[in-house]
Amino acid sequence: MNILFLNSARRGRGGNEQSVLIATSTLSKEHGVVLAYRKEDIGEHFTITKYRLPFLNEADIYTIARLVQIVRKHSIDVIIPSKRKDYFLAGIVSRLCKTKNIMWLGAVRDLENNPVYNIVYNKLADGIIVNARKIRETLLKSSYMRDDKIKVIYYGIDTENIQSKCPEAPKEISACMTISSMGRLDTNKGPRFLIESFALFLSYEKNINAKLVIIGDGPEKANLQQLAKQLNIEKKINFTGFLENPYPQLHQSDVFALTSISEGLSIALLEAMYLENAPVSTFAGGGVTEIIEEGTSGYLISYGEKEKLADILHLLYRDPLLRKITAAKARQRVMEQYSTSLMKQEITAFLQSLTASTRKKQ
Repeated sequence: MNILFLNSARRGRGGNEQSVLIATSTLSKEHGVVLAYRKEDIGEHFTITKYRLPFLNEADIYTIARLVQIVRKHSIDVIIPSKRKDYFLAGIVSRLCKTKNIMWLGAVRDLENNPVYNIVYNKLADGIIVNARKIRETLLKSSYMRDDKIKVIYYGIDTENIQSKCPEAPKEISACMTISSMGRLDTNKGPRFLIESFALFLSYEKNINAKLVIIGDGPEKANLQQLAKQLNIEKKINFTGFLENPYPQLHQSDVFALTSISEGLSIALLEAMYLENAPVSTFAGGGVTEIIEEGTSGYLISYGEKEKLADILHLLYRDPLLRKITAAKARQRVMEQYSTSLMKQEITAFLQSLTASTRKKQ
């Protein structure tokens, strides 16, 4: 089977791009896989056959024409668009070339009963791959969506890559509790909520031995650094900026906090759990409930619950053994449910079922 992935991301590599990278790398071991991308700082991480295209807008004629050439050159069977802008482009190209268009959707989309969404997500899409049951349930609220077109496939994490960049070593229970977070520093990721909750946690006792490490860059960075100064906790927070290899830092961390307003299922969260961090996460769309069992393999909060987040951090700080046990259970959940081999099997089976149904009709 020959597969063309599309990714028109305009900025640095995020969770979506990381999941596409893992999927293309895994699938290319058995299938022909090609990538069309927009930014070089994204495309440079892929070792498969790839083409850089402008992706100017949803109806970019030049990009459509080039995609048609790529599909015909590589005898593409399935196009998998992974960004919102890609969905319409892939739909048009798939109809022109008589290939399948399977959306890669990693975030909750409330489509309502919008006629434009009906065209993009239904009429031009032959299937949708989502990484959480909650996303599927939300899509099915729209009257035009069919359940047989939407497949829940948990994205695998590249454990071999993580281990190569961060050789495993036993994690020691440290006197200083390190809390980490990772992602683009924008309002959706909720870093302000995290910093304010961390400050509240520090106020519970004198001389709490804990630090917060914020991995990532983005438009809110300067504002967040100013907030840390205003709260008089700037010495307790390390803004690392973007790290090409964040795994050693995550391995040294004890607790990982995901404080997003909206999220499908964060690859950063899964990687941190694999590296034995006790996870604390907002519900952020609901997908996280499929990996974190409250009070067993992690803790769940609603966005904005500063006192609850501070209380959980305090609980884990006061009980190092609890955070170690929680982290071990979190790692086990990831290893059981988010393997790349399982992801490859399920994606292949889904794509084959859709292409087989087309052949039967013909």
